Amino acid sequence: MATLREKLMQALSVQTGPSSDYDFASAPPPAAETALRPAGVLAGFDASNGRLILTKRASSLRHHPGQIALPGGKVDPDDRDEVAAALREAQEEVGLDPAQVEVLGTMPPHRTVTGFAMTPVLALVHGPFTLTPEANEVEEVFTVPFAHITNPANYRIEGRHWRGARRDYYVAPWGPYYIWGATARVLHSLATRLSA
Repeated sequence: MATLREKLMQALSVQTGPSSDYDFASAPPPAAETALRPAGVLAGFDASNGRLILTKRASSLRHHPGQIALPGGKVDPDDRDEVAAALREAQEEVGLDPAQVEVLGTMPPHRTVTGFAMTPVLALVHGPFTLTPEANEVEEVFTVPFAHITNPANYRIEGRHWRGARRDYYVAPWGPYYIWGATARVLHSLATRLSA
């Protein structure tokens, strides 16, 4: 039976192009010349049990309040790259020590409707750790089983009207958590790679 590391490395070896919030073509993307801001998000799996770390964003935030997200954010001037941004943001948002994170690689960037090129960083988190949400940014931090995240059957397409047009997106609810949008799209891409 393949180990967690072997499964994630297998997913990284599958060649695919970038994904986008516009993949369903229910609304046309903005002009190609629109500059996207680089960002990195950490898809960090507990090495001992495979559970994925996710956050529920604080309801007081201006952007995406209350949404489920991977820890991460935009690349700051002091960040070397998207991986560095993902590690820094995970430490700031949930108190995850970068020394415990084994970065395995990155998936192609995901284009968001908010103008980011969001690079998912696949990683294993080693040793005991206590996740502590940063109150101004994160309302809750929780983990989701590997089997739920990596099963394509757990995803479905929903949609709503947004800015005058219909927008379709993946959802993968788990318990009380409504995982959707860019987060669900990135995780669906991972699930698809693992089933290839």
